[in-house]
Amino acid sequence: MANKDITLSTLKPNPGARKARTRVGRGEGSGHGKTSGKGGKGQTARAGGGVRAGFEGGQMPLYRRLPKVGFVSRKDVRGDNRYALIRLSALQNVAAGSTVDVAAIKALGYAKRSESLAGVKVLSDTGEFSKKLHLKVHAISAGARAKVEAAGGTVEILTAA
Repeated sequence: MANKDITLSTLKPNPGARKARTRVGRGEGSGHGKTSGKGGKGQTARAGGGVRAGFEGGQMPLYRRLPKVGFVSRKDVRGDNRYALIRLSALQNVAAGSTVDVAAIKALGYAKRSESLAGVKVLSDTGEFSKKLHLKVHAISAGARAKVEAAGGTVEILTAA
């Protein structure tokens, strides 16, 4: 059972666990007197004072002095030209000689968002690929195509619907 000396009324934190808050404005001998750590006079010394982030005292701020750069296509934002990317290693557990299309890839748990994507793209990765598969995908990298065809498989490129 628990120690009888410890009760809710006798609980207290370990020594040094609670640090007393710094009391400012209590005389110059305290080290936090006079300006109470706020420096001299002015806007930043006042209660509620200060300036917003990026304010340079009325000078044209850096984020407005620098030119706007870059461009983001609306197709990128909407996702019209994006592919669901599949690595060849993900297709290693498919039975040899089978046809791998978008439905099969979705059944494997990949390309969950394929309705909103332009299609499926197969990418190569390190290691060997030894399955003879017939791939029906929208795009494939050159390295992945070479590995599939070297294993005796075929690749059919689909047009995006």
